[in-house]
This record gives sequence, structure tokens and C-alpha cells, in this order.
Amino acid sequence: MNHLSLSELCCLFCCPPCPSKIASKLAFLPPDPTYTLICDESGSRWTLHLSERADWQYSAREKDAIECFMTRTSRGNRIACMFVRCSPNAKFTLLFSHGNAVDLGQMSSFYIGLGSRINCNVFSYDYSGYGASSGKPSEKNLYADVDAAWQALRTYGIRPENVIVYGQSIGTVPSVDLAARYESAAVVLHSPLTSGMRVAFPDTKKTYCFDAFPNIDKISKVTSPVLIIHGTEDEVIDFSHGLALYERCQRPVEPLWVEGAGHNDTGLPRH
Repeated sequence: MNHLSLSELCCLFCCPPCPSKIASKLAFLPPDPTYTLICDESGSRWTLHLSERADWQYSAREKDAIECFMTRTSRGNRIACMFVRCSPNAKFTLLFSHGNAVDLGQMSSFYIGLGSRINCNVFSYDYSGYGASSGKPSEKNLYADVDAAWQALRTYGIRPENVIVYGQSIGTVPSVDLAARYESAAVVLHSPLTSGMRVAFPDTKKTYCFDAFPNIDKISKVTSPVLIIHGTEDEVIDFSHGLALYERCQRPVEPLWVEGAGHNDTGLPRH
């Protein structure tokens, strides 16, 4: 998430507010792609090619455990998906919605490390306009993107009771939206935001019709157990956001408040 100047905020909110414009200005910073997906002649197999900027930390053998493909969303965009088989005995698969300013190439090494440590497979995807995904990032596209990823994950025969929905930073937005509509094994929200307006204007007490990313209004509809992780010194999304969401959870588990940690140094993946 990036901060706006006073003049930009005035321009944004003195004009008729548009949720998609608020969302794009507050949240979306797609990086230059760090990977490409190349399809073979049959049109059924995709090969992952990482650039140096992906910071790949493993050998080619680990890369063989990564399966990539493209799928289409209900809004017509083609999004890149990545299934990382970290453990042959994994009971659970993380459906991971990553943070801002990264793509699947940059996250691939982290997914292997995380999945191997906790004995889970990892399924992730790039939002519209990120990495190899087509279209432009927007709030509506986020929700269509996660729906397409959920359906693609189901084609592997993985049942909802074996899926852990994991969202980080801006990735908590599609994660909460999905979890409010589908039950899963659990939900993990890492550095979550309550809403776009509440990030830009911390004194905001209610959700306006033009507010973007209203996690605060959806979290109470989530019936799965929810773990919230938040640094107490988060300089991007204040710790109060994590607290407010925790208080509205139907089935909260003991939260992980990381004392003294900011947005990017909770010992978990980058923003």
C-alpha cells in the first residue's frame, strides 16, 4: 500500500468518489514481471521461466515441483496460477493471496520454503495486471481473480476442508471476500486492513458507500476459524486494523501479535 499526498487526497475525494480509483491509488503497485510462462505446442503445458529479479534460491529440482498455468476469470482476464507441491504427504493446501508490489516469480522461493516447513502445498495466483496475468488491477478484478483461483484449485480434487485461505496485506481483501462465501479449513490474515478509507483516514468510523476493500463488513460472515497476524508497529496498515477485525471474527483463534514488528518484518513474507 502506498501513501497519498494531501493534494492527491483532496483531488480524489473532492471529485465524485469512484471505488475503483480509490482502490488503485491506495493499493495497487504491480512490479515489472519477474517471470514468463511459455506454453508448449499442445497448448496444455506451461513452463516457468524466472528472471534474476525473482531471486530464486533453489535448484532446478525444486522448480520441477512447481506447476503453472493460466485460467480465465469471470471478468474475462487470464490470470497466472502456481501450484507448489512441497510435500507428498501434505494434508492441507494454502490458497495464498500475496501482498502488493510482488508477483509469483518473487514469491516462488518463499512458497517452497514455507510449504516445506509446515508440510503444506501452496496454490497461488497473480492478480489481474500482475506478473503474467492480463487486465488491470481493480477491486472487482480482485474478487474475480480469487474466485477463478478457488475454482482452479478445486480441479486438483482438493476439498474445501483441506484448504487454508491465506491473505497478506492487500491479499487479505480477496481472502476475506472468498472466506465470507465459502467455508474452508481455516483463514490466515497477515497484516490485514479494515477498509481503504480507514487506511487513508484513520479516524473513519463507518463504511461509506464509496469505500474500497471493506473487510470490516465481511469478516463477521466468515464461519471458518481465523488467525490474524499483525505487527504492533506496522507503519503501513496500523495495528488497530488487526485488532478491529479480530474483535468481529465469529471463530477467532489466538492471534499472533508480533511485538515491535512493522509491515514487512514479522518474520513472514514481504509486503
